[in-house]
This record gives sequence, structure tokens and C-alpha cells, in this order.
Amino acid sequence: MDGNGALFGALSGNTREILYKFTVDLPKKHGRGGQSALRFSRLRDEKRHNYVRKVAETAVQYFITADKVNVSGLVLAGSADFKNELSKSDMFDNRLQAKIVKIVDISYGGENGFNQAIELSAEALSNVKFIQEKKLITQYFDEISQDTGKFCYGIDDTLKALELGACETIIVHENLPIIRYTLKNSEGNEVIAHVDPGNPDKSWQLDKATGTDMEVVSEVSFLEWLAETYKNYGATLEFVTDRSSEGAQFVKGFGGVGALLRYKVNFEQLVDEDSDDEYYDDSDF
Repeated sequence: MDGNGALFGALSGNTREILYKFTVDLPKKHGRGGQSALRFSRLRDEKRHNYVRKVAETAVQYFITADKVNVSGLVLAGSADFKNELSKSDMFDNRLQAKIVKIVDISYGGENGFNQAIELSAEALSNVKFIQEKKLITQYFDEISQDTGKFCYGIDDTLKALELGACETIIVHENLPIIRYTLKNSEGNEVIAHVDPGNPDKSWQLDKATGTDMEVVSEVSFLEWLAETYKNYGATLEFVTDRSSEGAQFVKGFGGVGALLRYKVNFEQLVDEDSDDEYYDDSDF
């Protein structure tokens, strides 16, 4: 936010997105004296005030959804004093004020300024991410220890819950190495297999009916596939690291994939309905 305009952006993992930007035409200071200077000063203050108000209102539009703040932290950046003015302004929603993690001085406006602001606030942002991650995984472990049934782990159960629309939040290790293979069996049907490339066992490729290798139709990183798919099922997706003790436990103990569920799902019953096929065929996805 500076004297030329404002840009609203979002950073999630390594993905940065420009949400909205607008320019502003503010009167510059000038040196005339007398009445005209007073009138000009009043006009200038009014335009600045309206500009700060517009930024504050736009922030609510983008960063508050259904009366809840939808971001983990806010960074205010700019070259002039506007960012400080905004942070102290009564017009700035106090729920957003509480989310400010850093105010940074930048030398550019627009997209270059957005990128510079990300660089300058990297440490503050990683602290926010770390705290958020610990909180999320602790919540997941609480569901397990209380045996609420509103959780699942492992790729198969998580995908079954996702297809049912039962997943509220999917939690995945950011470096999960799994590859998603689409295969074709001897009857021409699609079979999906999720494979760790480090595992020498190749039995997933065998056609049960013939004992020969199935044809590989496509292969994609499971993380990429999930990132493109999860929104269709009304879930949110959270990538976690193994740098916190909670994250390390999640990766080691639960394979780095799990979900918090909206309601209890009976996975054993789903397995019976799915027949005894060892590959969960989620080709409907």
C-alpha cells in the first residue's frame, strides 16, 4: 500500500496469488499559502482518509469469509506511511488487526513490492506456519485419543472419506513421495495404485486375473493430484512439515496422510461394500 495504490495478495505454501489491486490518484503536497493551501490540505486529508477506508473495506472483503478471518497472518507493506496509518486506523477491522504479524518497508509498489514483502517477512511467516501446524496436528491427535471416530489416516481411507464428502481438513506431509498410477487391467478396467517409489515391491502392477503386468495409463505425483482434486469435495487441504515434534509423529506414525472428518465414517463397512479388491478403485475422482 503506497501513494499510488494498493495490492492484495495471498501466500499459501510456495503459491503466491494476487487477489486484487487498484490505483489511487492522491493530490501531492504543494507550496501555495493562504486560503487555497488550507482548502487543498483539507481535500488531501479527505482523499487519504477515503483511500485508507477503501483498503480497510477491501481487506474485509478478501480476508474475512462468513464472519471468520480466513488467513493465518497478515503482513502490511508499503513505501510510505499508509501501512502504519492503516494498522492504527479505527476503520481497519479489529479481527484483521489482531492477525498482523509484520509491517515492512518496501521500495516498490505492485507485484515487485508483493514479492519483496514476502522475502522481508519470511521469518515471521514461517513462525505463523509452524504454530498453525502444531495446533492442527494436536487437534488431529486429540480426535484420535478421544476416539471420536471423526478422523482417518492412510491414503485409502482418506480418499474414501473425501469421496463421501466427509473430509473437513485433509492433512498431508509436504514431501510425501507417493506416485498415483492409473493402470488398465486385462478386462480394460481402470485400476488406481498409490506407490512409494522407494519400495522395491512391484506387485501393485500385476493383473490378478492373468499374473502379467497391467498397462500404465498415467502417473502423477499424489500431492499434485490431491491439490487439484480436494476442492471438488468441499474439503480444505493443509500441508505440514516434519520439523515440529507433532509433524514428525504424524509422518512417522500415520504415514503423513490423514483427515479430520465432519462426521463418523465406518471404514470397515465400506471395505465390505468395496468387495475384496486390494486396490481401492477411485477412478470416479
